[in-house]
Amino acid sequence: MLVVDAANVIGSVPDGWWRDRAAAAGRLRDALLPVAVAGLPAVPPPLEVVLVVEGAARDVASVAGVRVVSAPGSGDDEIVALVRAADNRRHRAVVTADRGLQQRVRALGATVLGPSAVPRRPPAA
Repeated sequence: MLVVDAANVIGSVPDGWWRDRAAAAGRLRDALLPVAVAGLPAVPPPLEVVLVVEGAARDVASVAGVRVVSAPGSGDDEIVALVRAADNRRHRAVVTADRGLQQRVRALGATVLGPSAVPRRPPAA
């Protein structure tokens, strides 16, 4: 299971994402599609990919291969709840640079990857 902190990953690169947060989250969701099949160097496939969105990106929809979870409050709290609820026998990895969140999910046995571990843009057509 790969849980991606959308706000943190999107915000890690100043590419104008703040002009349209929902569109930026949609691009990240689409960029994660190949990850579900191919995995990542630190997390082998197949993967359940979960993108946690909040705020202005709450209306981004799930697609086959990437489940989008809209946090009703704090995205960090939603990520912790997802990791806590997942079967402990599964590999659980969280993509974020947020140090407080990293500590919280590591305490639950999850692996932490930085934002550069995932693609931010969909592959070129």
